[in-house]
Order: sequence, then structure tokens, then C-alpha cells
Amino acid sequence: MTRDLLPVAIVLLILFTVVSGFTAQKGIHLQDGMYRIGIDNPVYLDIIKGDPRYTVYPLPSDISDTRSLGLDLAIRTGSLLRTNGDKGSAAQKSFERDYQAYQDHIYRQQTDLFAAYPVWINSEYIVSELDFLATQSGMQMAAPRQASTTPPEPENIVTDIVSPSRVSPEDMERLRIQLEEEALQGVDQLGRYTDLLSQQEALGELKIPSMLSPPLPFDTIIFIFVFIFPLYFTSQFFMMSIMNERTLRQGEALIASPVSPFILVIGKMLPYAGGMILIAVAILFIVKADIFAILPLIPVILFFLSFALFIGMVSRSYKELSFISIFFSTIATSYLFFPSIFANVHIVSLLSPVTLVVHVLDGTGYTPADYIYSTALFYLTSFILFGVCIRNFHEEQLFTEKGLLESLALYLGALVSTRYWYLSLILISVMTIPFVFMAQMMYLVLFFNLPMPFSLILIMVLAAMTEELVKAAGFIGLISHRFPPLTWKNVIFASILIGLGFLLGEKLLLFITLSQIADSIFGAALFLSIGLLWIPFLLHAGTAFCTGAVLKIRGKNALPIGIAIATIVHTLYNLYMLRGWVW
Repeated sequence: MTRDLLPVAIVLLILFTVVSGFTAQKGIHLQDGMYRIGIDNPVYLDIIKGDPRYTVYPLPSDISDTRSLGLDLAIRTGSLLRTNGDKGSAAQKSFERDYQAYQDHIYRQQTDLFAAYPVWINSEYIVSELDFLATQSGMQMAAPRQASTTPPEPENIVTDIVSPSRVSPEDMERLRIQLEEEALQGVDQLGRYTDLLSQQEALGELKIPSMLSPPLPFDTIIFIFVFIFPLYFTSQFFMMSIMNERTLRQGEALIASPVSPFILVIGKMLPYAGGMILIAVAILFIVKADIFAILPLIPVILFFLSFALFIGMVSRSYKELSFISIFFSTIATSYLFFPSIFANVHIVSLLSPVTLVVHVLDGTGYTPADYIYSTALFYLTSFILFGVCIRNFHEEQLFTEKGLLESLALYLGALVSTRYWYLSLILISVMTIPFVFMAQMMYLVLFFNLPMPFSLILIMVLAAMTEELVKAAGFIGLISHRFPPLTWKNVIFASILIGLGFLLGEKLLLFITLSQIADSIFGAALFLSIGLLWIPFLLHAGTAFCTGAVLKIRGKNALPIGIAIATIVHTLYNLYMLRGWVW
């Protein structure tokens, strides 16, 4: 900040602190007095006395029409009356919730709580066995609803249950205190996983029905906000530091120093990585979770930092940086969020490392195979992106004014070796495979629950388009590197090398694919080309040749046409191979 803005910022910070303290002490009163209620007996004040949303008026004894008083609600001779309209309906719902809370307060004061609450529930969550194989083969997931003429018989020996009324007065009083604290806190979504209230429970896991609520998906949303957003927000500072050094040209002296780009990038990243780890550890400490929950968050931290470095290097202005970072945050958060919604419900939830954090917090845990499957793509994409950025961390790339697509072409061109350009094409194809798999897994999460065969066709087309898009990276690198020239001989040779690299990359990443997905029809649509070796090789080489041929004939501006033709060919191949499922 400049010297002119610094005093203003200090004053604003002081005002913000004072206002925040006042708000914390006095509370938020945006809804105070929003409903007007009339009562004909002061006894009703016990129901709404703790709710500041009501302004109370006494009802005259001779009034016949309560609507003429301009009230939203009225209680007369024990009956609740409300005005027509949305406000009257909202006031009625608010009063119903207050009345329920008042009833619970009366119940909690009873000597015998088991007389006031005759139903107590002990919940036991069982991991679902649903998978892709069951759903694709038409297996029945639940018993049909058919009327039975005979009463059900228990399978096991019937034993007597100890009556809850035999608890000691001390346990009854602790249970009453627990119910009071539950009422004060409301529904604590985070507490279900962190066991913050377990030490106060007098009778184990027993709960009354009003205390029960489904663990998904709201809890997962809480974890996304609690864990992911602070980490992503911290990575923005790393992105801004790279952008500042580029726009203000403050990094020229540092780049000119006799230090390798690897050391420069690692040195810039370490403070932010350390801060993000400390934030995650602090959150885990607050919620009293196992420290091993930090392990699934480490690849997420690396993933955020690698993309922050890349976005900071390719953006030309703060406006462009904002658009790119918002787009990335939407995609990344969706990838982390949508699979974790199905935690403890479906095998697809393991696509997100956040699911492993949820499993640690709820005591389920995870296996090494689960960890590898959930985090391998994050590790691989992070390391590859760090490598590409380090390769291009020099003055010619950092201080260029080219657009995003041109910068991407230059970055790919920097990966092409003049002497071993054929090996570079294979390497580029292998490096793109983790990004392809991540995109295809995202398609699977978004569309697997749609009706068949629409979900299958949609996933198949998007997967083919993604593969052809990244296979064009080799040709873009050749054009940007300007060596070798794009002759017909080189187009054919490059197509063979790209197809070979793509096949090798798929084989190398096959070990992280869960059998429940790979063996299903959705896995067949995504990884159809991993079966026989020569068939997928011809497919990849042939579709790459389609893109290269269009570039040779029409030039680099015709790249979208080439990708579209290659996508159509790839999709037709997939449709033929899966013809038994589609039609």
C-alpha cells in the first residue's frame, strides 16, 4: 500500500474490529420485530418470549376481526389465526417451530424422561455395498413392496431388553443436561463426525427422533467449506505473488541470479505450502480429529499450488487472472465436492480425497489402496504441472504479453527437444494422461446416475472429445517449436508416436483404476482402448492423424475442425464396440 492509503486502511481495520466485537457481543438483529402478533392471554408469552422476531400486542376483548389490527398472527381463545399472504405463512411456520421448542422444554422438565420421550433410537450406520456392477446388471437393490399375509418372524433368538427406566437418577440428570445442550446448539452438523458431544452423552448413542438427521449431503458441504476453501484461498496469495513479479517486473533480478528455476519455484512455494498445512492441522485440532486426516489433504494442497503457479504465469492482467482462477476454482471444487456427496453410499465417492477425510473423522478409515486411488491423479497432475512451469520459468515466458492459448502453445513448444523431438512427443502424450483421467472421472461423477443409455453415450462422447483434445498437444508443440516441419511424412510419424505415448500412459495409470469402475460398462466407455494392444494403438494413431492432417491442409487455425473429426471417429468406434449396451 502507498503512504496515502495506509492510514485509511488502519482506521478501517480498527472500525472493523470494533464493529465485529459489538456484533459478537450483541448478536445479529436483522430480523427483530419482523412479525406482529396479538395475544389475548399473557400465558402465551412463554412460547415466544425468547424469539426477538415478534412484536407482541394485546388483543382487545371486544375485537371480532383481528385482520383490521394489521397483525400477522393472533392467538384468541387458544386458536392461532394468521393473515393471508407469504408473510402470514412465514410467521405461522416460525411460531410452529417456537411452539415445538416450547413443548420440548416442558418435556425436558419431567421427572421421568422416558415417559416424556417414549421413543429412543440407537443408530448404526452400515457401509453400502452398491457398486457399478450391481446397477449395470440389473440387480435388485431393495426388497419389493409386496403385502404379506403372515407377520414377520425374527431370524435370531429373541432376548429381553433391559428397561431404560432402571437408570439411576444421576444418569437421568446427565441425560437431561445433554438434551438441554442439544436444544441450545440446534442441529450441529459438524458434531456428528467430530464426536464433540460424545463425552456428554449419558446413555451411549441413544437419541430422540428429533435429534436424528441424515449425514449427507450437508455434512460434506460443511467439510468442503471448512477444509478446502481456506486452502484454496491461501493458494491465491501464491498466485498473486507470481502475478505481481510479472506485472511489476520485480522478478527480473531474481531470474537473472545464478539459481536454477527449480530452486526459485520451490523457495516461493514453501511458505504458502507450510501455511496451508498449518491451517489444515489447526482445523483438525479444533475438531479433535486424527492427525492422519492431513494425508489426503497434502495432494489437494499441491494441486492448488501447482495450478496457482500456472495461472500466475500465463495471465496477462489481473482481470484475466480473476477469470481463469474463478473457472479453475469452480472445476476443482466440483471435482472435490460431487464425489464426496456419496461418502458411505457409493464407490464413486473415492474419487475425491475429501471422502477420505470424512472417513477418518467418522471412524471408518481407509486402506492404502483407497488412498492411492483417491490421490494418485492429484499427485501426478501437480508434479507434471510443476515440471512444465519450472521448464518455462524464464524471462522469455514470464514477461510475454501473449494470450492464454498462445502461451499454452509456447509452453508445449518448450517441451519439444530439437534433437530428440520424437521422444518429446511420446513424453507429452504420457504427461497428458493424468489430466485426461481426471476429466473423465469428473464426467463419470456428474453423469453416471442418469438413465441408461443416455449416461453412457454422454460420458463416451465427452471422454472421446477430451482424449482428442489432449492428443492435439503434440502437434501444437511441434508447430510452436517450429521443428521439424509439418510434412506428410512427419504427420504420419508424429501420429504414430502420439498414439504410442497415449497407449503407454493409459497402461501406466491402469493400476489406480478401481475394479468396480474398470469392469463396469462405464469403465468400458472410459477405458475401452485398454484391452487389446494393437486395436487401441490403431485408434489413437488414426484419430491423431485426423487432427494432424487437418492442420497440414488448413493450418493451425483449423485445429477445432481436426479435433471435431477425430472425436467423431473415436465416438463411432466406441459405439461399435459397445453396440450391445447402446442398442
